Amino acid sequence: MSPFDYHRPDTVDEAVAQLETYGEDGKVLAGGQSLLPVLALRLTHLGHLIDIGRVQGLQSIEVDDDGTVSVGATVTHAQVERSDVMAAAAPAVAGAMPHVGHRAIRSRGTVCGSLAHADPAAELPAVAVAVGAEMIVQGPAGQRTMSAGDFFQGYFSSALREDELLLGVRFPAWPPRARWSVLEVSRRHGDFALVGLVTTLEIDEAGLLRRPALSFFGVASTPVRVAQAENLLDGNAPDPALFAEAANVVSGALEPPDDDHASSEYRAHVAGVLTRRGLTETTERADV
Repeated sequence: MSPFDYHRPDTVDEAVAQLETYGEDGKVLAGGQSLLPVLALRLTHLGHLIDIGRVQGLQSIEVDDDGTVSVGATVTHAQVERSDVMAAAAPAVAGAMPHVGHRAIRSRGTVCGSLAHADPAAELPAVAVAVGAEMIVQGPAGQRTMSAGDFFQGYFSSALREDELLLGVRFPAWPPRARWSVLEVSRRHGDFALVGLVTTLEIDEAGLLRRPALSFFGVASTPVRVAQAENLLDGNAPDPALFAEAANVVSGALEPPDDDHASSEYRAHVAGVLTRRGLTETTERADV
């Protein structure tokens, strides 16, 4: 690991000032889940490490009166996984946590760190896109909010500027008739997914599917929703034939990459399989 200067700000303003000063030569450390291995392997260089671990106001999970849930920048995966508040107010988010790495990783890694890292094979970016989360960002010019769909821009690339800090993520109120599932295929438990799917939807009083979201990870440079399949499902009753048709649409719509781990054709096929399984699991899940 190359030498660097270590900084430990006490406030958000101090952290932002350091990011503004050091620019691309400065990196934020929250839990270290992604950054520390990259540094250890010398895959990136930095001159300044900005540890936000003791910055006040970033450690909380809060539910607003409207049901919106805000998760601060230094809240770990394990805290979300164990949180009764998250299980009730954002069950898809809490339910995704067992898929994230291993227990030791979840005890150190942070939700916002995973989002800021923007790995397209990670679970949490796809969850954020599926549920319509918002990113809360602060820089020298002040605070701004952006949708998860706008935040993720490419491989390990986000709309977060060099002088901005991701303060937290805001998850919308969970609808009373909503359901979810998170499925993935990986070589070993804890590995990054070759293909993964976050499914959310509602079932109305007539038993029809409403507002389905199929958010895939591991198949492109960002999380991908397949609007053609979602439109096919919306307003129809759950049915295996419908799910099979949606799966075919998904397999035809996606253009996953080829790499050493899996071919494009394999990933597209698995995405279709996960579509059928995800829709079946989600519609059969008890109301939460």
